[in-house]
Formats: sequence, C-alpha cells, structure tokens
Amino acid sequence: MAVVKHNNYHDEQNVQNILKIRAVLETLPPFCKTFFRGIEEYTSPRTRLAYAYDIRLFFEYVHDQNSIYSKMDIRDFPLSILDQLTRLDIEDYLAYMSLYQKDGRDITNEERGKSRKLAALRSFYNYFYRSEMIRTNPASLVSMPKLHEKEIIRLEPNEVAILLNQVENGTNLTRKELEYHKKTRLRDVALLTLLLGTGIRVSECVGLDLKDVNFDVGGIKIRRKGGYEAVVYFGDEVETALLDYLEEREHIIPVEGHEDALFLSLQNRRITVRAVENLVKKYASRVTTLKKITPHKLRSTYGTSLYQETGDIYLVADVLGHKDVNTTRAHYAAQADDRRRRAAQYVRLREKMPDEKD
Repeated sequence: MAVVKHNNYHDEQNVQNILKIRAVLETLPPFCKTFFRGIEEYTSPRTRLAYAYDIRLFFEYVHDQNSIYSKMDIRDFPLSILDQLTRLDIEDYLAYMSLYQKDGRDITNEERGKSRKLAALRSFYNYFYRSEMIRTNPASLVSMPKLHEKEIIRLEPNEVAILLNQVENGTNLTRKELEYHKKTRLRDVALLTLLLGTGIRVSECVGLDLKDVNFDVGGIKIRRKGGYEAVVYFGDEVETALLDYLEEREHIIPVEGHEDALFLSLQNRRITVRAVENLVKKYASRVTTLKKITPHKLRSTYGTSLYQETGDIYLVADVLGHKDVNTTRAHYAAQADDRRRRAAQYVRLREKMPDEKD
C-alpha cells in the first residue's frame, strides 16, 4: 500500500502560492513569465506572488488610464510597452495608488504600500534592462517615497498580565463566546503566551508541528522567512502553558492531514493566521485599557522587553529573525534614544553642597 507523505505547513503554503502565481500570470502579458523564471532562484514563492499582484495592478492601471493600451487586452501587451512608458507614467501610477476604487471599494496606500509597489516595478524593469531586452529603465529614475518611522505600539508589563488574565478567565465574553472559550481556553493561553514569550511571527506559530517542541532544551524549531530553520528558546511560563495545552491536545483527533499540527482549530484542523489574528482581536477588545493590539504588536512587545533588559540590539535582531540588524535598529531607535537620555542623569560631576536641595 502506498504511503501518503504530507507536506509540512510551510511546504504547503509554498505550493499554494506557486499555484496562485500561475493563475495571476495567466492574466498578464507572456513576457512576464520570463521575469518570474529569472527571479525564482533567489526569491520565495510568497515574494513572487506579491510581485505578481503588484505588476498586475500596474498593468491594470495602464490599461484603464492609457488611451492607446485601453483598446488592447492586457495579455496582448508587447514587451515594447516598457520602453514606451516614462518616469512620469510611473509617478502618476504611484500617485493614483494613494486612493483608487476596485470592485466598488476605496483602496488606499500610504508610503509603505507605494514603496513596495515601486520596488516590484524596479525589480521588473531592472531584470529586462540588465538582460538587454529593453532600452530604458524609467522605474530606476523614480525616487522611493520617504518613509516616516511608525511608533512602536507595545504592551506594558501590566497590560500583558491583563491580556493573559482575560484569555485565561474569559471575562467580558458573550455567552456564545464563553461556550467556545471552554473548548479553546488552554489552546488560547498557550498560543498567546508563546507569542508573547518568544516574539515569533504568527506564520511561524501556526506552522509549528508537535515534533518542533523540545522540552529537553526548552526550545521550538521554527521556519523563518526565507525558508531557513531556527531554534527559539522559551521560559518557564511558556513551558507550563504548552504542557497544559498538550495534555488536552492528546485527546483531540485531528482531521486527516493535520495530525502533526501543534495548534488546532475547533474543526480540528491546523489553525490559520487569520484565526489567530481574530482571537487576539477578540480578547484584546474586551479589555478597555488595552491599545489596538494585533499579533505583530505582541512580537513588538517581546522585542521591546528583550531590548530593555539586555540593551543588545544584535541579540534582539537574532531572536526576532531580522536578517539586517539595521531593521531592528530602526524599530527600536526611540528606545535607544530614551536610554541615552537617562544616561545623562547617572553621572554627577560635582557633589551637591549641603544646603542644596535634591
């Protein structure tokens, strides 16, 4: 009898993203396939899918706004279109992205959204230009939008305790929510304690398998962005929460294909990123003293606490899985500045005279 091998969560996500890329490419000019084959070696399927969506959006804009190309099907656009478009066309496109309508909805993009779209176009144009398939590279002439640093929203220690108490006790939940809470309490406590106690991404969390938890070393093996594996270590509170949940998890029969998943949904399938986002939102919204909290804010909370305790930006970058320490430094620069300000109070140059007041 043939043995069916189940892909792990991350491999399955890659397969799904590759299928989505193929579907998007069917709506684009044929020369686009050359670009995506060219970048396949050094990009993840998730990155290529994001590029595919952004490039399709660009061609949809050209089709809708350009009197010449509006008469053509997007799939019939020739490669020469890239030479015919100018820097001004791309700047107009980015301005249009600030606010446009699609499927009856208003869609907005701030600096970061427009930066990602321009980055996709730059890679796209650069590939054909370096391959000497086009003569011009107008995307390289467009300046990247200036990014304003976003304030880090994080939980204070007392707010972390309030949130975890809310998850544990289910206070302020509706009657219907309390019925669900009885079934998911240990899972939810373990999940949020793990996020707050390790700073892992939600995608890394939902991708965890049972075999990835090693209590002997107090660590979990996760798959980082880019596909490499890393071990992240956890403390006593995380260990206790995981053990309590795993005792319950032993009595749950997962749906076929989801046997390995650490965290299961009420349907006994691997829990999804969207489900985790919703449960964080549900618990946080019941605590009036809390800020608007998302799973990423829990990651910021961990990073902030670790940096405050150690002052080691390289350690924070390593634990959070940032490839470039400058990314970490940019996020936590305000805290570094605050530490430097406090340093001014620590050194006294002259002793105060007896009659001087503190």
